[in-house]
Amino acid sequence: MNQQIHDHGLDLAVIGNGATAALVNPRGRILWWCFPRFDSEPVFCRLVSGDVEHGFADVVLEQQVSFQSEYLRNSAVVTTTLTDSNGAAIRITDFAPRFYQFGRTFRPPHLVRIIEPVSGLPRITVRVRPVYGYGEGIMERAAGSNHLRFSGGSVTVRLTTDMPLSFIDREASFVLTQPIHIVIGSDMPVERGLEETCREFRDRTLMYWREWVRRLAVPPEWQDETIRAAITLKLCSYEETGAVVAALTTSIPESPGSGRNWDYRYCWLRDAYFVVQALNMTATTRTMENFISYILTAVLGVGKMKPVYGVVPSELLVERLAPHLAGYRGSGPVRIGNDAAIQDQHDAYGSIILAAAPMFFDHRLPRMGTAELFHILEPLGEQAAALATVPDAGIWEYRGRKRVHTHSAAMCWAGCRKLAAIAQHLNLTEREAYWHGHAKTIREAILQEAWSAKRNAFTGAFGEDDLDASVLLLAGMGLVSPEDPRFISTVMLISRELSRERHVMRYVTPDDFGPPESAFLICRFWLIDALALIGRQEEARAWFVDSMGLRNSYGLLAEDVNPSTGALWGNFPQTYSMAGLILTAFHLARNTEERPWQN
Repeated sequence: MNQQIHDHGLDLAVIGNGATAALVNPRGRILWWCFPRFDSEPVFCRLVSGDVEHGFADVVLEQQVSFQSEYLRNSAVVTTTLTDSNGAAIRITDFAPRFYQFGRTFRPPHLVRIIEPVSGLPRITVRVRPVYGYGEGIMERAAGSNHLRFSGGSVTVRLTTDMPLSFIDREASFVLTQPIHIVIGSDMPVERGLEETCREFRDRTLMYWREWVRRLAVPPEWQDETIRAAITLKLCSYEETGAVVAALTTSIPESPGSGRNWDYRYCWLRDAYFVVQALNMTATTRTMENFISYILTAVLGVGKMKPVYGVVPSELLVERLAPHLAGYRGSGPVRIGNDAAIQDQHDAYGSIILAAAPMFFDHRLPRMGTAELFHILEPLGEQAAALATVPDAGIWEYRGRKRVHTHSAAMCWAGCRKLAAIAQHLNLTEREAYWHGHAKTIREAILQEAWSAKRNAFTGAFGEDDLDASVLLLAGMGLVSPEDPRFISTVMLISRELSRERHVMRYVTPDDFGPPESAFLICRFWLIDALALIGRQEEARAWFVDSMGLRNSYGLLAEDVNPSTGALWGNFPQTYSMAGLILTAFHLARNTEERPWQN
């Protein structure tokens, strides 16, 4: 693994259960946890607090000299082993409980930590320093008989443990001679014996994840990589509403000091197209169905559609700053909310239609789409047809300008074409012709206006010469043939001009924040797919194998990568990147005639 990545702070694991999620570093420090929801204020915020040592939970081993951390195979359970200079060692097991109980999924907003001696007489200190108000202050603590209650602002969490409370309260060191157990979450008592509860929760959670993985469809190659990516997408799904968030963090900058710091703890409609594809390919149909239901709830019958919604769709995402947090590695600002919610991003209309399409064609789903649902989707198609050639902020959410973006127009075309296909499936001949007509008009406009004879390529916006990696999707969505010389020349030009040592920039022209510095990981996967489509399979495979080396030690990806160092930047873990990994792995599978299997 690239040493720069290990030196970088985004060598993190995710633990979660569909209700809550936290990030753990290789030394066993929990340094990011929003409670009780993904988009709530962080109880642990050390990831973005600069040099301030609060907002975390960890275990300090005296005279520590080494550490080793990993996921237990095919699960979302993390174990970390710390060893001291005398050979004494401890093992920390972290997870969020998830399993079936009483006919439903048990997934409380709780984290469980088990700390066990492995060898020798290790001396440790257990530290728990929760905060409130996005770092405004450290929570006050009050001790009970076997728990600590932390409270601040409107947030209260309870820590239940079988270790001496005073050792945590005073952060006193002690020799660990027997396992200790910690549950932190809602202010509710643990009803049964703590040790019995934690061990049962661990075993049943492991069983849940391993049974879930058994039912995954995976490509013949890159199985482990695909499994880890699929688990990560599942961990980014807020199961109560079905939302899949873009990432679990806010304000990890795209590059240091760039100001490109955004809150990604929400659900972008454009991501739906890629995430639904990835969930479908891996046969995670229940998560896919819940996500489709969330999308339809968010956008149908509510007036103007927004590009991004909260995990509860009706909540506002007004962007503001968190003044008490210095930022990731001191690179602020830290933002809460996202003003992208008030932008015009016309690709979203096509994304929703494409995301809903499996309801009509995927026979694994218990409820199939009907003519009624089709007619409910048609107003989105009308919007797509009307707005396809109207300037918008585009896929990259420019804040200072609008253009007729090729990708936005292409997604509007794809939405209209998909409505035609659904109409054909439902034997609605007149509606099929109607939507084919709209699709034909939009396609003709794209082929005419997005083609630059000067660059011999499709460009990012109508009438412009600037390259944009998003046009690599044109063949995959069917707007042009992979054999079309125009697409081939576009792919080759982008691979030359937007590539930086196999890293792919989304664009290189200056934007609202100046020239971009980081490469977008999803763009690399788009280029790999495009290379494969035009027949450059071996080149595509080489790029993909190289991409696997960018994952952190837990197998996860952020949004961006520094082209010079290979270090990950941007919000984490990025569902766009993990979905891209899955889709490309399936596309590149060696035996294209062998269908993915389910056990």
